[in-house]
Amino acid sequence: MLALCFKVNAQVIGDLGDVQMDERELYTMTKQMGQFIHRFNYEEDPSGNRLYPNDKDYRSAAKRKEALPLLFDLDNPRTAGTLRDFFVEDLTKTNNQFFEFLGGDWFSEVSAKFKWKGQEVDVSMILTLEKDGLGSKWVISNVFFSEFQKYFPQGELAEREKHFLHPMSHELDFMNIYKIFKDPEIIEYYASTEYLPDYLTLFFYEIKQGNLKFDHVENVKFHVFQIKNWYFEVSWFNRRGYNSGWLISNLVYLKDSEKEALLKIYQPKR
Repeated sequence: MLALCFKVNAQVIGDLGDVQMDERELYTMTKQMGQFIHRFNYEEDPSGNRLYPNDKDYRSAAKRKEALPLLFDLDNPRTAGTLRDFFVEDLTKTNNQFFEFLGGDWFSEVSAKFKWKGQEVDVSMILTLEKDGLGSKWVISNVFFSEFQKYFPQGELAEREKHFLHPMSHELDFMNIYKIFKDPEIIEYYASTEYLPDYLTLFFYEIKQGNLKFDHVENVKFHVFQIKNWYFEVSWFNRRGYNSGWLISNLVYLKDSEKEALLKIYQPKR
């Protein structure tokens, strides 16, 4: 989190040096993800003034309804129209849906450049918050890397069903087990139907072997599943005007019953 704050602050300083942002632009910019959460909950007003439980406007439904649209990327039709209005209405009609830092079900996606056997490649790391004593910490929960996906292509069910060991194989001392190793590209077809490739272990293994070497972070964004029946994405927008910083860049109406499959992509060990 410290590294993330430094990244954002550096971007803001760069803006000030390059394009001389006016004072109002600086105040309205959502400069850190923590600030986005405060503004989302109306624990901070759009001018950057923090609000506390004893303040009359703290988490005010009426104030939230006015302020929430400012947290969307207004240049994107998906986040600047009717869907956004439905989302704001959902959040404020009962005023009991808030974004909690330690509320779970939100993830950071860190896109980075690595060297893979000497070649520059893209790797996306999914990070989630985990309790640590009296505090918390960010930990890696999954990894997306095209080379790993090539190892485990998704075969059709009919194709997978052709590859099995007969249920009486044990009576032959598993003499037919050679079939498993005949075609390494589909060896996982002989695993349990519940088997899922563990890309994170592959990631750690390749780093330990020296095949995969970190170079630098390219981009950071956040995926939020906390709000009932909704998913949204938060990205960084480095631009002039009063709609910049951390903003909602994607919004999807997603029933809670549909969320679990997606959540397992970000956190396979759920």
